[in-house]
Amino acid sequence: MLRRILRPLLFGSRWGIAGSVYGTIVVMGTLTAGSAAGTLRTGELAVVTAGTVIVLWLAHVYSHSLGESLERERTITRGEFAEIARRELAIPLAAVAPIAMLVLGAADLVRESRAVWIALAIGVLTLAAQGLRYARAERLGQTGTVVAVAANTALGLAIVAMKALVALH
Repeated sequence: MLRRILRPLLFGSRWGIAGSVYGTIVVMGTLTAGSAAGTLRTGELAVVTAGTVIVLWLAHVYSHSLGESLERERTITRGEFAEIARRELAIPLAAVAPIAMLVLGAADLVRESRAVWIALAIGVLTLAAQGLRYARAERLGQTGTVVAVAANTALGLAIVAMKALVALH
């Protein structure tokens, strides 16, 4: 039973792919922007990233709740609100591994600059994995799988390129 509960939370459900991609992009964008000036240490960057993702997740849940309330032409119940929040948990869960890497940097177990780059790499790998999960769920075949993985990976690499450009200046 525990495995049935933990698996979708850790690896997402087929319905959590979008939230995982969205959350990963937000995390990577926050890491890039937050590390641009070089004034935030990795511990501070972890807090900023976590805060950004949580606020965005709450806004996402709230806006979906408003939309569903309008669609149903009635106020949604607490249970329905909780279900929306559960359904969208992939957004904050996408931040767990990158933030863990930042915490390792803050604890001096990994050099701080390296921790940020590894956190971004985790994001790219997460996006690639979500593209693969999508392709498998949709049974896209080899060409479709390559396109899905490439599209997701390209999003992450675009953010990494922005980070690299900022790091050069």
